[in-house]
Formats: sequence, C-alpha cells, structure tokens
Amino acid sequence: MDAILAARMTAEDLLAVPIDGVDRELIQGQLKEKPMTVRNRFHTRAVTNLAYHLKDWLECRPQQRGEVHTGEVGCVLRRDPDTLVGIDVAYFSAEVMERQTNDTTLIEGPPTLAIEVLSPSDRTEDIRDKVLEYLAADVPLIWIVDPYFRTVTVHRPGKRPKMFNDGETLSGDVTLPDFEIAVASLF
Repeated sequence: MDAILAARMTAEDLLAVPIDGVDRELIQGQLKEKPMTVRNRFHTRAVTNLAYHLKDWLECRPQQRGEVHTGEVGCVLRRDPDTLVGIDVAYFSAEVMERQTNDTTLIEGPPTLAIEVLSPSDRTEDIRDKVLEYLAADVPLIWIVDPYFRTVTVHRPGKRPKMFNDGETLSGDVTLPDFEIAVASLF
C-alpha cells in the first residue's frame, strides 16, 4: 500500500481500495487517510434537517431543479490530478446531474452547495483544507455547520467567511434563490 500512497491516484484507483474502516479522500491525486468519522445524534440530526429543507426548497423550484445528496456522497471535484471528496450534504445543479451516467457511483463535477457538518472527530485543519478544495473547484456556496455551537459559517469564493448563529436566518442569496432557513431549525 505504501507504493500506492506515494503514487498519484485517480478516483477509479480509490474506488478499488477495499472498504476497511478508514476514511479516504483524494486531494490533487494524493490519497488522504484518517480514522473513520465519528458521528453522533447532533451531526445526523443536522444532516437530516438540512436535506429536508433543501429538498423542500427544490420541490418548489421550476423544472431543471438538480438533486440533493447526503451521506458522504462521493464527488469528483476535478480531474488530472483527481480530487475526490465525500460531502455530508450537497446540492448539485441540473446541469451537473445531466452529465452523470447510471453506471457510475461518483458524481462528476462540483456541487452548487457543499455542506460539512462538524463531527466530534473532525480536526480544524482538515475542515480548512476541505473548504480550500471546494473554493479551488469553484463551488459557489459552502456551509460549515457546527452542531455544538449551533452556528453555520458561510464561505464563498472571493469573500470573507460569515458566521450565522441560532438566532439568525441563513439565506441562499443568488446561489439558491428564495432559500431561507432559521439556523435554529437545523439543530
């Protein structure tokens, strides 16, 4: 496995690695391994609530809606070198979803919205690196949800992060038109 770790990998190479309780992502062709994420009820409740509200918003949209995915959906943010990450909750535009085929397990192309819900085992530098990868892949909207502090930090390309607490309302702005949610309803 050491030779594989040193060599540049593709998303397909990563899919061939046996599932063994290790969380793996591919960042610019390099394999990153860490212990499997420890989730708790606060994490899963936030993921469920986010997906519910996004799906509800999506159902009210005109056609060409796109899709909401949860559960560490495998996403190839870019190719050559490949960057493959798992996302807690993601909204993919209709344009991205139209390019997918039924015989692939990964979603090719960046989401419109990437949401990471912090878990007890998450490390600050790992979250920072993931946000930077999303920004490098031109993901227009990134939310980092912290169930412990009941906050959502919003990241957008070229803008400073903005934090919302549980007394505020989160908006999708132009990226997710007409989407609004009380931060408290996520927790």
